[in-house]
Amino acid sequence: MTVVDIVVILVIFLSALFSLIRGFVKEAISLATWLIAIWLAATFAAKLAAALPNNIESEAVRQAIGFGVLFVLTLIVGAIVNTLVNQVVKKTGLSGADRVFGVLFGLLRGGLIITVFVVIGGMTPLPETDWWQSSTLLNWFESAAIVIQDYIPQDLKLSY
Repeated sequence: MTVVDIVVILVIFLSALFSLIRGFVKEAISLATWLIAIWLAATFAAKLAAALPNNIESEAVRQAIGFGVLFVLTLIVGAIVNTLVNQVVKKTGLSGADRVFGVLFGLLRGGLIITVFVVIGGMTPLPETDWWQSSTLLNWFESAAIVIQDYIPQDLKLSY
């Protein structure tokens, strides 16, 4: 087992631990909130930018303000929803199941994080290095990265 393998295990373990502490519902709502915030901000930033005062002359600044406002407001609403839903989970006595599913979610998220790093690393000469080649665990994640490769634009090439 190499240092890289230990780092992989540590990332997955910490992700699972954080999800155990926070629970599945909180983790899932947080992830959904971030995805919705990105989508809403990207989709409607231009419309909000058009409604901003004309004394902001730079269109790029107006777009950035529109994106930022929508993004932050969505995160705030998501945090409020998350708090309310988690209070319901605690009151219904589902905290144990919530934490068990949280661990599973954390394991999957940790694996996805490593897979994304392998995909990004695969776009560089890193897979040719000795430490990459000697890793036992990176080989497993390379298989997942190859599956993901179909969804990456053609001009980005993986080295493995």
